[in-house]
Amino acid sequence: MTGRWNTSVAELLTARVGDHATALTWAGRDGVVRRVSWDEHVRRSAARAAWLAEQLPAPGEGEAQAPRHVGVLMENVPEFSFLLGAAALGGFTLVGLNPTRGAAEVVRDVRHTDCALVITESPFLDMVRDCGVPVVNVDAPQRWFSPPRNTFSAGVYLRDVPFMLILTSGTTSAPKAVICSQGKLASQGSSLATQRGLTKDDVLYCAMPLFHSNAVIACWIPAVATGATLALRRRFSASGFLPDVRRFGATYANYVGKPLAYILATPEKPDDADSTLRQVFGNEAAPADVERFGARFGCQVTDGFGSTEGGISFYRLPSTPPGALGVPVGDVRIVDPDSGTECGVGEVGEMVNFAGAGAFEGYYKHREADAAKLRDGRFWSGDLAYQDADGNFFFAGRSGDWIRVGGENFASGPVARAVEEWEPAVAAAAYGVPDVASGDQVMVAVELREGVEGFDAAAFAGYLGSRSELAKLWWPQYVRLVASMPRTATNKAVVRGLVEEAWCTPDPVYLRTPSGYRRLTDSDRADLAREFALHGRSAPRAR
Repeated sequence: MTGRWNTSVAELLTARVGDHATALTWAGRDGVVRRVSWDEHVRRSAARAAWLAEQLPAPGEGEAQAPRHVGVLMENVPEFSFLLGAAALGGFTLVGLNPTRGAAEVVRDVRHTDCALVITESPFLDMVRDCGVPVVNVDAPQRWFSPPRNTFSAGVYLRDVPFMLILTSGTTSAPKAVICSQGKLASQGSSLATQRGLTKDDVLYCAMPLFHSNAVIACWIPAVATGATLALRRRFSASGFLPDVRRFGATYANYVGKPLAYILATPEKPDDADSTLRQVFGNEAAPADVERFGARFGCQVTDGFGSTEGGISFYRLPSTPPGALGVPVGDVRIVDPDSGTECGVGEVGEMVNFAGAGAFEGYYKHREADAAKLRDGRFWSGDLAYQDADGNFFFAGRSGDWIRVGGENFASGPVARAVEEWEPAVAAAAYGVPDVASGDQVMVAVELREGVEGFDAAAFAGYLGSRSELAKLWWPQYVRLVASMPRTATNKAVVRGLVEEAWCTPDPVYLRTPSGYRRLTDSDRADLAREFALHGRSAPRAR
C-alpha cells in the first residue's frame, strides 16, 4: 500500500538489517557508555513485536477491531527505542505517555487512548498501578519477555497504519491524541534528514522526550533513515549538554521550546566551541538565542516551525530573515479567526491552509476537535502569525494566546519574546489576566538568570521603553517572578495555572504605575478585590 507517503517506519528499519554500525549509544546509571548496533536494534525490536503480538487483541477488521494500543511511560532509555521499532514492525500503535504529568492525568491519557497494555520502568510504576489495564515493568525481568533470537521477518508494510498517538502538550487545555501514521512520520523524518544533510557518520544527540513528535521526527527517524548513531539522554540537562556532546561525539542535536535559553544561561567558557557539534535543529527558540547559541558553540542553529498535527509547513531561503518561519508550502494564509478575512502585512491572525488538511491525520476519539481543525475544506492551525511584505511568516503564539486590552486584541507571543530578550531574563510567559472593569490586562511571568540579584524595576521599565515595536498597550501591568517556569516535558510554558493564580501567589509580583513598577502589596490585592466586586466581576483567587 503506497497512498500519499513514500515510505514507512518499518521499511526504514528493515533496511538496517545487517548494518553493524552503532545504532544507539547511552550512558548507563554507572556512567559507562554502551552501544547497540543497528542489526541488533532491529532484532531486539522484532523480538518485542513478537511478544506483544501475543499480549494484544488479535487483528480484526473495521469497527470490530479492538485497538492494539501500547502505552509507553518511560524517559529516553534504550528500551523506548526498541519499542518504537516493535510498534513499526508489529503494526501496533505506540501511545507516548508523559511521565512529567501527574498520576491522575497519565491514567486519564491511558484510558482516553484505549491502551490495551502499558509498559513502564520502575520510577513510574506507581503512576499506572490503577490504570485498569495490564502494566509491565521492564526493570523486573521475571515479568518481561525472554527475547527469542530469530523472530525477525519482513512483513507487509502499511504506510497508513497508525504508528503513534502523540498527545499534545496540554498547555492551555486537556491533551488531545494526534494520530500519526508510519508513512507520515517516516516521510517527514526522512525528508528532514536529507534537508539537514545527515549521513551514517553523524551522531544525533537526543535529550528531548521520545514520546513527542519533535524527538521522533527530528532525531529518531533521521537516525533510522540514514543509519546514523542516536545518542540518548534520559532527560534534558542544560549543564549536561556540552559534556554529553563531547562524550558521545555528537554532531547534531534537536530541541523544542526553551532548551537553548537554559543552555546559554550556564557559565560561559572559552572552549565552548571546541566540540564535534556542527548543527542544531528545532523550533520555538527566541531569535536572539538562536544567534547567540550558534556563535558561542560554533555551530549552525536552524529554528523551524513544527506541530504534531502537521497541517502547515514552511521552507527557508537564504534570504529568510532571522526569526522568520520562512515561506509556507502551498496555499497558507493568515486570517482573522472571527471574520475569516485575510490579514494585511504586519497584522496577527491564525494560519490557515486553504489547500486542506496537509499532513494532519486527525485526533483519536475527538470529532469535535477534528471539526474545529477542518472547516470549509481548510486546515485551521490554531497558531498565530503575521507576515512581512516579502511573504515571510513570523510566529506569534497559539490561538488561545490572545490578550484583549482596551478593546484591542493582540498576541502574547511578541510580548513574551521581547521580555525574554531582556538580558536578566532566561524565560518568560505572557498572558491575559482579568481587568477590574472589562477585558484583560497583560501579565508576564519571568524567570531570572542564575546569579541575578532581584528584579530591577527601573531597568525593566527602561528596557520596555527601548523596544519601539512594543506599544504601551502591550506593556505588562503585572510582572511575576518565578523561581522556575512551569513547563511541559517539551519545554513549553504551562500558562493555565499562571492565568488562574494571576497576582494571587506568594511569588513576588510587581505592579505597573504611572511612576514605574513597584512591588504589589496585600493592600493592593484587597483594593483589586473591591474593584472587581464594584464592577460585578469575579476576581482571581489563590489556589
